[in-house]
Parts: sequence; structure tokens; C-alpha cells
Amino acid sequence: MQLPRLRTFLLVPLALFALFYMASAVFVLLDDDAVAALAAPPAQHQVVAIFGASGTAGDGILKAALANPDISEIQVFTRRTTPRIEAGVASGKVTMTLHLDYLDYSAIREQIATADAVYWAIGTSSFGVDEDTYGVIHVDFPVNFVTEWLAVSDKAAISFHYISSSDISADSRMMWAREKVRAENTLFGLAEGSKLRVIAYRPDYIGPTKEEAHLGQNLLYWFFAPVGAGVRATQIGQAMFEVTARGSEFGNGDRLGTRTILRYSDAYERRQGSIAQTRGSDSGQRTATMPHTGSVFFCLLG
Repeated sequence: MQLPRLRTFLLVPLALFALFYMASAVFVLLDDDAVAALAAPPAQHQVVAIFGASGTAGDGILKAALANPDISEIQVFTRRTTPRIEAGVASGKVTMTLHLDYLDYSAIREQIATADAVYWAIGTSSFGVDEDTYGVIHVDFPVNFVTEWLAVSDKAAISFHYISSSDISADSRMMWAREKVRAENTLFGLAEGSKLRVIAYRPDYIGPTKEEAHLGQNLLYWFFAPVGAGVRATQIGQAMFEVTARGSEFGNGDRLGTRTILRYSDAYERRQGSIAQTRGSDSGQRTATMPHTGSVFFCLLG
């Protein structure tokens, strides 16, 4: 009698989890709450800066930026290069600056002064890291940057896009969760009443770009994505660009969770697809008018 009871004890939670997982997946599948198309011309973000482009999230943001026709110049500040950064430099779209001290930005004042938007993906795991060190990386690094950027920026309006984390609160027992909230609140406070908007992104699981992900990371992504808890790093970049393009639709202090990130990534892809289709139609119309003379020419020959 003990074995069936043990089996029941083990199987019931698994069955309940499976039902919950399937229900969540169906809910996500049926969710058609799409973002409305951008009505106004996109806000200025031709020159952007990416910090942390050598990491998982930053690599995805850079990949998306390289494919974004709205962006003409990408400034990458990094401690090390990667094949994608090097390819971007070779394309002429990326300017890479090796920067080692993320508490001091005086050496790159001229570059950051021209940026319309900054995408911040610098971070580290909390595993084996003490609270002070974690706070320096996740709070002091971006806060010192934003302070410097506000002092030197020559733009009328700028935006800072900060990758935070889901399930965080100021009273959490987890050190990293408290520090992420402290980072958000400090950055929001710095931007209050200024020309800067700080937007926080709170994804659950971030999957690397498809070409960079190993099997284990893909398995995790495939597990979380159906229930709306997984997002590709490139999708975070696309959502950031869409938020940037929408300007005043987003105010200082706004936070985007995983499902909202996915919706704005989808809005970005739809907008770019529509632009490409329009350009293709215009090109087709020009091509169609030109052979008119050509077809008469061939008729004359015939």
C-alpha cells in the first residue's frame, strides 16, 4: 500500500503542474492583445550606444540594431570585442570603444554626447558575488553613466533603457532583487524633471541569439517561451527600439515585463515589415513605369 501512496504523492503535483503549464500556454497562444501601429513619425534615435554588447542580452541588442534601418550609427563601449562587434565595425555601422572603468566616463564624453538613446545590458550573476560588488556593477555603473550623460548630452530628448529583472522587490530576501530595485529607483530619480526618460525592462528568462545559444539554453528557452516567460535577446532589442521610436508614449519610470516586451517586439517587426513592403511597392511602381517606354521600343522593333 505504501508504493501507490508514494506514487500518488509524486504524480499529483506533476499532473497539476502540467495542467497549469498547458493552461498558461493556451492563454498565451490565444492572447491577441497586439500593440496599435505607430501613428506618428518615429522619435529620433539614429545614433545609439550599447553597453554590454559582449554579453548575452547585449549581443542580441546589437544584432537587432545592426538590422534596424532607423539606426545609422551604433556606439559600442566594451571591455572586449566579439565576432558580432567586429562584423559591425567592418560594416561601418559600429564604432567600438574599449572602455575599462565603468565608474568613470570622462574619457568618452564626446561620443556619448551625440547619442539619442542608450541600451544598457551590463550585469553579472549574483552567484559568488557579495552585495557590495553586485551593487557597484548594477547600481553604481549605470548611475555614474547617466549622471555624466546628462551633463554632456547635446540632444533635446534622450532615453536610457535598462535591463532589470522580473520578480524583484525592495523587501525581497534575495540580495540581487533588492539591488535591481535600488538601481531602477535611483535611475528614475536622476531622470525626474530632466530631458531623460529611463525605461526598465524586466524579462524572465533571456535566451541568447539563435547562433550563440547552446543546447541547454535552447531547452530552457523552449520551456519558458510557450508560457510567455522566455524572450530572445534580439526581441529585447526590438522592443527597446520600438519603445524609443514611440517617444512620449512611454514616460520616465515605466517598466516592461516579458509579455509586454514580446508585444512591442512584435509591433517593431510589423512596423519594419510594413515599411519594407511600402518601399518594395514604390520600387515596383517605378520599375513598372520605366518599361512603358521599353515596351513601346520593343513593339517598334517588332
